[in-house]
Amino acid sequence: MSIPFLDLAAQHAPLLGEINAAIQEVIAQSAFAGGPRVAAFEKDFAAYCRVNYCSGVGHGTDALWFALLALGIGPGDEVITVPSTFMATAEAISYTGARPVFVDIDETTYTLDPARLEAAITPKTKAILPVHLFGQMADMEGILAVANQHGLPVVEDACQAHGAEYQGRRAGSVGVLGCFSFYPGKNLGAFGEAGGVTTNDAELWAKVNTLRDHGQAKKYHHSMVGWNGRMDGIQGAVLQVKLKYLDSANEARRRLAEQYQRLLGAVTAVKAPVAAAAARHVYHLYSVRVPKRDAVLNALGKRGIGCGIHYPIPVHLQAAYRSLGLGRGAFPRAERCADEFLSLPMFPELRPDQVETVVQNLKECLAE
Repeated sequence: MSIPFLDLAAQHAPLLGEINAAIQEVIAQSAFAGGPRVAAFEKDFAAYCRVNYCSGVGHGTDALWFALLALGIGPGDEVITVPSTFMATAEAISYTGARPVFVDIDETTYTLDPARLEAAITPKTKAILPVHLFGQMADMEGILAVANQHGLPVVEDACQAHGAEYQGRRAGSVGVLGCFSFYPGKNLGAFGEAGGVTTNDAELWAKVNTLRDHGQAKKYHHSMVGWNGRMDGIQGAVLQVKLKYLDSANEARRRLAEQYQRLLGAVTAVKAPVAAAAARHVYHLYSVRVPKRDAVLNALGKRGIGCGIHYPIPVHLQAAYRSLGLGRGAFPRAERCADEFLSLPMFPELRPDQVETVVQNLKECLAE
């Protein structure tokens, strides 16, 4: 049996009628850049995240960049984040002119370790950017305790955590700003690139709205240097339709994760993901840790089991950040995880029998 890593066609098939109608409405209105469907999605997604405001932007990298710019972060500043993340987290910091400063992860949750945060703070630190990795929110209580002590804003990289919760609060509602990607493969994915910024702060919301529209709050009146970072009307329409099904899709992911956990429980060579007690994990990815990961990945691929690696090279070891002078050994937890992470198939339409097949093949490949 061939099992894909992700099956977007299966996700979209039952929604095509609604999605096509929404897209036709955008076409009829000729509202392709921003427009009423984007505004409607912004309102709905803000309510979903339990915040007052949402700004739709071009993609998740825009969301991170605009959030930091809205806080006034720029050259000479430092922003603390983790090396266990997609490159965009650090890129957004760099494109403000600031310097990313890395803190190692908790090796259980794979998110920023608050116990290591204090040592990374300097007089140049202007914000903390924890990453809610794989669908699980970081330890926001611990992070906020340190941040508040130093008067530092916390911006959530929630690009993999649509609908995740921490102590009953939704991702994107705990920090001063929350940043989301709606890349097609995300728990809430568009039909292309899109992103969003959430906040309860009206002033920061207004700044993000201005930044995404060439620095203009009013047409042809540019109060700051901005960028073209608007959300497309078609993406807003698609996302508004798909948002209605996000909770049920997340629950399906959680059931599949529970099945994986049961089947992998006795497999000593596999470290399954752990959901923190305070968190509601939504399993954007189901990433296990295995020895000889690359060999296992290749063996599974030959058997028709689609898997992925997230992320094989921590950001501090990327050639793009060689100038930081951080070699191997700087963040040993992130480095160990990067060598061992293997993402198994995970999408709401995955069937229980397919999960059984994945696990059986994984066991056999490990035995080999």
